[in-house]
Amino acid sequence: MFRPLSLYIGSRFSRAKQRNKMVSFISMSSTLGIAIGVAVIIIGLSAMNGFERELQNRVLSVIPHGELQAVKPPFTDWQSVIETAEQHPRVTGAAPYILFTALLEKGTNLKAVEVRGVDPSQEEKVSAIPQFIKDGAWQRFKAGNKQVILGQGVADKLGIEVGDWITAMIPNPDPALKLRAPHRVRLQVSGLLALGGQIDHNFALVPLADAQDYLSMGEGVSGVSLQVDNVLDAMSIVREVGYTLPVYVYLKSWTQKYGYLYRDIQMVRTIMYLVMVLVIGVACFNIVSTLMMSVKDRAPDIAILRTMGASDGLIKSIFIWHGVLSGVLGSLVGSAVGCLVALNLTSIIKGLERLIGHQFLSGDIYFVDFLPTELAMQDVALVTITAVILSLLATWYPARRASALHPAQVLSAK
Repeated sequence: MFRPLSLYIGSRFSRAKQRNKMVSFISMSSTLGIAIGVAVIIIGLSAMNGFERELQNRVLSVIPHGELQAVKPPFTDWQSVIETAEQHPRVTGAAPYILFTALLEKGTNLKAVEVRGVDPSQEEKVSAIPQFIKDGAWQRFKAGNKQVILGQGVADKLGIEVGDWITAMIPNPDPALKLRAPHRVRLQVSGLLALGGQIDHNFALVPLADAQDYLSMGEGVSGVSLQVDNVLDAMSIVREVGYTLPVYVYLKSWTQKYGYLYRDIQMVRTIMYLVMVLVIGVACFNIVSTLMMSVKDRAPDIAILRTMGASDGLIKSIFIWHGVLSGVLGSLVGSAVGCLVALNLTSIIKGLERLIGHQFLSGDIYFVDFLPTELAMQDVALVTITAVILSLLATWYPARRASALHPAQVLSAK
């Protein structure tokens, strides 16, 4: 197979035993540094991809993308609002909801939760919440039976299971603006919501009709929740819908409550890219040291090549290939290790948690209680190509120095 002469000689220089042991050590260190840098960056980016996937598949699939909240609840004209909202081409679903805070009591245990009253038949148009409710409790979730679905974290905090009864203390609004005792309601836990994150620790569901009864809202609701075709454009879509409504409403989107999660993920991803360039760049500085020492070590060989008619361009190409091959080797090894670890990162971290008896991500603090991962081949390609390019740039000065050697001076010194 045909190979350029510079590539052939450069590869022989890379494989050959160095006369100077220090050159061999620095060359190995530079290759190993690039491999470690590439592997770490691929693992880090895969973790960020995993967090973004879980944010969209868990949190953003359960919470409304947008909300049209009544200015003065209860919102009685919500049917016409739903009809108007669903006419927007980018709105994929709309459903009424009631939102209030309740204090749950079980024995001596108390827990404040955000309670959402929903219509089971309409909620499926705006939320994937039925997928995360255990044992088919969603199909049995109906008004008139004093039912409540609790987050798994809330149930664990109160020490209750499906079928248990709890007491909910609900604020009792007073038109005269006087303090009144909370309204106490006995509810039976009909199911558990298991998202595996922060929502599980402060969330509860009740049927819409029951919530209307508890709050004496009649046929009114707190607002209308929306689902849109592109969650990242939710705020602009909600604004467009709001401008078409005949009533005044507060316009809200998921970014107001959970937008910081997405911004944090993107910020960390940007930092990871910056760290990638710095870490691999530092490793590539070793290539400069390696090639400078290699030029001195191979000076007699360079002089002989020059006396045989080798041009400056050939000498430069030889040492460029010599350095690039080290970068390519480190990049390929690092990519292979990084991909292998990234594909098994979740199970590796879970095993480490069992080994040391400590959970790194707590569900009551983070939106997931495990370390997700998703390997993206474009990230692997970007990191690998960046490492190779930086390796190529690191060869420029040593290759220039090698081409500037004078054969007579080198051979006479020997």
